[in-house]
Amino acid sequence: MAVLSKIRERSMFLIIIIGLALFAFVLDPSTLGDFFNSSKMNEVGEINGESITTQEFIQEVEQYKQQVGANVPEMQAVNAVWENIIRKKIYQNQLAEAGITIGEADVWNEIISAPFVQSSPEYQNEAGLFDEQKFKQFLADTKENNKDLWAQWSNYMNQVKENLATTTYNNLITAGLGASLKEGENEYIYENKKLNAEYVYVPFTSISDDVVKIKKSEIEAYIKDHEADFKVDASVDISYVSFDILPTLEDENELKSDVASLIEDFKLSTNDAIFLSENESDTSLNDAFQFKNQVNAEVSGSIFSGAKGDVFGPYKDNGFLKISKITEIAQMPDSVKASHILIPFVGSQRATPEITRTEDDAKKLADSILTVVKTTKAKFESLAKEFSSDKSNADKGGDLDWFTYNTMTPEFRDFTFKGKTGEMGVVKTPFGFHIIKIDEQRNNQNVVKLATLSRKIVPSEATENSVFRSAEEFSLALSNNKKFDDVAKQKKYTAKPAVGIKALDENVPGLGMQRQIVSWAFNKETKIGDFKRFDLEGKHVVVTLTATQEKGLMSADKAINTVRPILVNEKKAAMLVEKLNGSSLQDIAKKNNTNVRTAESVTLKSPTLSGVGVEPKIVGAMYHAKENKIYNAIVGDRGVYAFKVTKKENPTALPNYEINRKRIVDTRKNSTYKMYEAIKKASDIEDNRANIYSVN
Repeated sequence: MAVLSKIRERSMFLIIIIGLALFAFVLDPSTLGDFFNSSKMNEVGEINGESITTQEFIQEVEQYKQQVGANVPEMQAVNAVWENIIRKKIYQNQLAEAGITIGEADVWNEIISAPFVQSSPEYQNEAGLFDEQKFKQFLADTKENNKDLWAQWSNYMNQVKENLATTTYNNLITAGLGASLKEGENEYIYENKKLNAEYVYVPFTSISDDVVKIKKSEIEAYIKDHEADFKVDASVDISYVSFDILPTLEDENELKSDVASLIEDFKLSTNDAIFLSENESDTSLNDAFQFKNQVNAEVSGSIFSGAKGDVFGPYKDNGFLKISKITEIAQMPDSVKASHILIPFVGSQRATPEITRTEDDAKKLADSILTVVKTTKAKFESLAKEFSSDKSNADKGGDLDWFTYNTMTPEFRDFTFKGKTGEMGVVKTPFGFHIIKIDEQRNNQNVVKLATLSRKIVPSEATENSVFRSAEEFSLALSNNKKFDDVAKQKKYTAKPAVGIKALDENVPGLGMQRQIVSWAFNKETKIGDFKRFDLEGKHVVVTLTATQEKGLMSADKAINTVRPILVNEKKAAMLVEKLNGSSLQDIAKKNNTNVRTAESVTLKSPTLSGVGVEPKIVGAMYHAKENKIYNAIVGDRGVYAFKVTKKENPTALPNYEINRKRIVDTRKNSTYKMYEAIKKASDIEDNRANIYSVN
């Protein structure tokens, strides 16, 4: 039975795998053997020799999607799950090596300590205290009768165990991080020791870049000598021309004529909601009043001088062509100050587990409170503190302060803006029943209700066809073995680059989430110079593959912008070193057509040389230099130096260095997050996801 149960659990996964295999076989029979090769089908990767199966990975991706929502992009889910698995495996290995076990009792104690478990009435006894047996019974009943809810609890328990493992390991690391008083003293001296010096500075910029020649072989040698800095994942570069499908002036004028033809019928309409629906308005009827500053500036003056029933437009507004009809004119304040007492009920949005009253009970309580406050207004504040569930203002007597028309829900808004100062009443909203008191109103002014027929300005079919033809003509020109950039330039199109796209990326710079383009670029059949037209939302894009970068070390062409300035400065430094020799700083300065400069009260904490900038290497050298001794040809970040330290001044000794010691400890403990990244970097991680997710 256990075997049959396992088969049932994995049946959907097997169906998917077999289906994909058969589909691959139809396309190319030779792929069937490869597909079922264990290294390709069964493993997504390895972490320190422990394989991650495709089944395990797909299941976790699906669980992740269920947790965060089905709309999460596929590759975002894939990347998040991969990082989660790596973290979990790494911590499991570290705990195992340390001989630490997270037991069921540890997980259970963590779960029952959770505030949401402790405070739930469902798991409490008659005295309102958490009852562990009730909670155990709830879990047992859930496991037996509610598989979906049990699955959620199981996931939660697993998450608690993983979090516990992480926390336990991090706490052990943190516990071992300390500092001595001597370290505190050294830090204090290190940060506050002041240096005075004289120096000669010859900047790298004193030699023209044109004088220095850098060979490609030198760049390649530098990359090999600094492998850790130039390790890269596989990536591609593309270039594309976008053919945006946008409405033309002719499209807009034609739509404007169509909308204008409805004006007379709109004036005669007696049911504006039906009129908008029957005439295919892209926006529905808005029943809210609008202030002048909320109405399109092109027509606001005319509308607020108009009468009920007048129609205005067509006018252009945020990508729509509109005609608007005045359906109501009133006077209204632009802001209101009010107080309220909120009485929620079971099912309302502000209901909490403690709320057990029905809607009828809530209405009766609200009405009785209203009767009291109408009789004795002074009681409003104390009753708000006692009864209101809106704790954000209950302690202030329910005072909501000033708010504008569109701040509150429609029912609350209408009562406070249509009513008079001092008026009180009960209003029902999705949050419950509100006993409302209008405290103040200000800036009364004219407002209008508008029925607005809108049509989005979209390209016509003729425009869409024209743009498609342009994209096709561009593709056709490329098919004649012409270079992408040459054709783009000839046709006066702008070719845009997107560089460094990785195999598991979804985003294409400038185009957004376009996984299909990434997949095409990484397809083994796609070669440099190949192109393809993609039909995207609102545009056609012609894309060409311009470069590929294999996993490993960055190519010299890719690294040149990073490496060349370094090598240039190294060669300039070698040239300048020869010039910074002499028996005195004055001699050295004279040889180099410059002056002797001074530095006063420089510290390692702030290694800045006046008139030069930040030079930590030079200040560090000064810190360890002997006083009154000339040091020649010291290379910094900005140039080459000769210097002489004239004075070193230690800071005043402190009675103790506990504050400094504690600061070191806190800094170390706050940096434990780096520990995981260090372990991850030292781990042997093999990532084969691209073999699964990067096929076209």
